[in-house]
Amino acid sequence: MANTSNTEHKADRRKRGGQDRQEAEEICPLCKGIGFVRVNVPVGHPDFGKLIPCTCRLAEIAQERAGRLRALSNLNVLSRMTFETFEPEGRGIPPEQGANLRWAYEEARSFAENPEGWLVLTGGYGCGKTHLSAAIANVCVQRGQPVLFVTVPDLLDHLRAAYAPTSPAGYGARFEEVRDAPVLILDDMGTESSTAWAQEKLFQIINYRYNARLPTVITTNHELEEIPLRLRSRLADPDLTRIISILAPDYRRGGMAQDQSDLSSLRLHSHQTFDGFDLRKWELPDEQQENLKRAFDIARSFAKTPHDWLVLTGTYGAGKTHLAAAIANYQSESSRPSLFIVVPDLLDHLRATFNPQSAVSFDKRFEEVRCAPLLVLDDLGTESATPWAREKLYQIFDYRYNARLPTVITTAVNVDEIDPYLRTRMLDISRCTIFEILASAYRGGAKRRAKATQRRR
Repeated sequence: MANTSNTEHKADRRKRGGQDRQEAEEICPLCKGIGFVRVNVPVGHPDFGKLIPCTCRLAEIAQERAGRLRALSNLNVLSRMTFETFEPEGRGIPPEQGANLRWAYEEARSFAENPEGWLVLTGGYGCGKTHLSAAIANVCVQRGQPVLFVTVPDLLDHLRAAYAPTSPAGYGARFEEVRDAPVLILDDMGTESSTAWAQEKLFQIINYRYNARLPTVITTNHELEEIPLRLRSRLADPDLTRIISILAPDYRRGGMAQDQSDLSSLRLHSHQTFDGFDLRKWELPDEQQENLKRAFDIARSFAKTPHDWLVLTGTYGAGKTHLAAAIANYQSESSRPSLFIVVPDLLDHLRATFNPQSAVSFDKRFEEVRCAPLLVLDDLGTESATPWAREKLYQIFDYRYNARLPTVITTAVNVDEIDPYLRTRMLDISRCTIFEILASAYRGGAKRRAKATQRRR
């Protein structure tokens, strides 16, 4: 038995010895299988005595890192958002918006093929920003290139969670993964909580990537002027960044006219069309007849090819609202989105979003107005002129003026009496046509004359 046992032990030792020799041949000569090496630098060097990953582990580390980025990105739920499933011409939108959307699509696709520099996509809710940025991420994944796609609020939550003792990754490691991601896509910047900590972390990430010139995509519903200056100065560098402002309306409406929104009151004016407009030929003096006919022609011409601004002034009942509604109805009949709203009602809708029970956020409601393909603001000057109301109206006016979005404004107030901040945009004759309707208030026209003739008989 003893001899048998000794024979077995010798055989085991020979077997293990062969395995040891085989493993020794596979062990990295640099790190001896540890996976880390010390940098050969003189004493006093910042890296003296530090362990760094050995070259034999670089591929493994890169693979692990890419896996963590994919898990953090959660791109599985966005796998349907590709360039193939994007409609670059939009759905039922005007040609100029279709061309703008096609431009954004081409720029995003170009970035995906060769991620260099920064790409900033701005625009209202549902215009396609997230789809295009996710499509860029999906192209990178298919190519095997590590990419991190994350909404900014989620990113900040991930960083906060890293402080927890149970977190699988420490804050430092998590922060570096984000900061150093080969391609970083930050979706919905501006929707995060604007705490000092959040702003500091965002600035650190953006500033690092700005200095390192790391490929970055950012989407936001805000104008750059609304983003904190420290961040904006990095985003607006023309040597690094391409800024694409998407003008298309909410894609998720499926091409429905904007007047179907509960914000618009165009449905109450569906009868006010150009065909139903009374030129009051038998009621007005010649001068007022000619003036009203001129207003009618200007409004109808604007309806056919909306561009820049049209302001209709005149007394109450002169026909301003009818012509403005006729423009919006003409566009809606052509399946082009339009938004018609009385100014005091608009401000009430915006205030209502501050109610905790509101089903829609202020940002979404505000963007719906500010980015409407055609906006009709009826009865400007009848609103309560509080500082808040003036500020909101100015933001809407200023955005649409700079973006040259088609806008119709009616007012019974003399233009000189309108708030100076708004008036300066309206008085730019290169972008705005102001027409004063001289006709007196409408009193029934043809129907009233018919009844009078009937009574005389």
